[in-house]
Amino acid sequence: MIRIALSAALLAAAATPLAAQNRIDGQAPNAPALSPYGSYAVGVRQFDLVNKNQINIVAIDPSAEEPAELPRYDRPLTVEMWYPAATDSIGATSFNTYLRDGVTEVTLEGRAIRNAAPPPETNPFPLVLMSHGYPGNRFLMSHLAENLASKGYVVASIDHTDSTYRDQGAFASTLVNRPLDQLFVLDEMARLNADASSGVAGLIDTDNTGLIGYSMGGYGAVVTAGGGLSENAVGFGPQDTLAIHREGSETHDALPDPRIKTAVAIGPWGMNVGLWDAEGLAGIEIPMLFIAGSDDETSGYENGIRKIWEGATSVDRSLLTFEGGGHNTVAPIPAPIESYAAGVSGHYTDPVWDTVFMNNVGQHFVTAWMDIELKGNSAMQRYLDLQANGSDGVWSVDESGAFTDDHTYWFGFPEGAAEGLRYEVLSAEVAPVPLPASVWLLGVSVAGLGALRSRRNRKA
Repeated sequence: MIRIALSAALLAAAATPLAAQNRIDGQAPNAPALSPYGSYAVGVRQFDLVNKNQINIVAIDPSAEEPAELPRYDRPLTVEMWYPAATDSIGATSFNTYLRDGVTEVTLEGRAIRNAAPPPETNPFPLVLMSHGYPGNRFLMSHLAENLASKGYVVASIDHTDSTYRDQGAFASTLVNRPLDQLFVLDEMARLNADASSGVAGLIDTDNTGLIGYSMGGYGAVVTAGGGLSENAVGFGPQDTLAIHREGSETHDALPDPRIKTAVAIGPWGMNVGLWDAEGLAGIEIPMLFIAGSDDETSGYENGIRKIWEGATSVDRSLLTFEGGGHNTVAPIPAPIESYAAGVSGHYTDPVWDTVFMNNVGQHFVTAWMDIELKGNSAMQRYLDLQANGSDGVWSVDESGAFTDDHTYWFGFPEGAAEGLRYEVLSAEVAPVPLPASVWLLGVSVAGLGALRSRRNRKA
């Protein structure tokens, strides 16, 4: 049975102590096995970065004739970094942020300790880049960032300028800058890792990076992963500024970075308005996990997220679907208690699913996915080898509570907890290897030679 969320009014009137504290680290009673926090203490710190000499999209007059030179500026990007911390770390675990209205400041409670020391004498941890929606901010997915850090990841969550609750600006700036911001922050993480004075030197394995994006962040993840935009999409940017991400252009061909090994796109926006065609989606170069609600009216499901998943034919990819879920599936933190009085609780909640449970399911699947792709942990594959429909699984145990041979329920999920969920897998489509003419002259067919096939090569 799908978990039905309380109405906003009921939740506001009968807030639990957990909700009243604005906690981001909640665990539902039926949360799957990989959602609890890991063994590491967690630290968090802020970095104020500047990407110099960027095109200032906001300053362009879209109605003017093309100028001789586009306006430029030094683009500020604030990054919040969650990371494994020393076990004896102590300190405050609350942090302040703004709500969707861009005015109301709230305090959130988690487990990360501000400016905690990293663990001593450790190997570097894989990096995860995180991108919010439009609008959003670097704390919107803090529940996932903090959770991953406790499991041995460094997570760099970006405040995308012109896209936050406080500075929401021209939409074209988001379209042009999302992939550029993501790659700039990757370079900056490498710089900080090599800087003995940064406080995080030696902590970050930037050669082993994953990317998580929600909504417009998911759009950026698809483009950064190699999904070049269609000719139609270029018109969304003033003065042809979006042409740098056009499929087949020199600039976009050079965009995918070999340090980024995988990506997770949650409710990615853009396919429903034609930002990609089949050729562009086939350019995606890295395995991807997509997460969606089947009733997402912002990004679209059948004509949006699912079409991206189907179209990424060059790579292995999976799609986790919450039946009846909307655009807020998995990504946002539980609605802060103040959001109800401010009239913006709908930015965080789903009309069908409980947010904490959705967060937990997302934590579970992203943990398994990243552990496989970034840490090579093949033991996690059992959490992803699932029947497509969670409701089709059979729960069967003997008198001692041990699973029997006919038990087929989703591994790691308590009985009944996979109801209303779907997990589907598609493998990379591979083309036949071209055969020399001499082979055909000998009368040997492709079928007779067996599976002589090759996958689309990733960048080394």
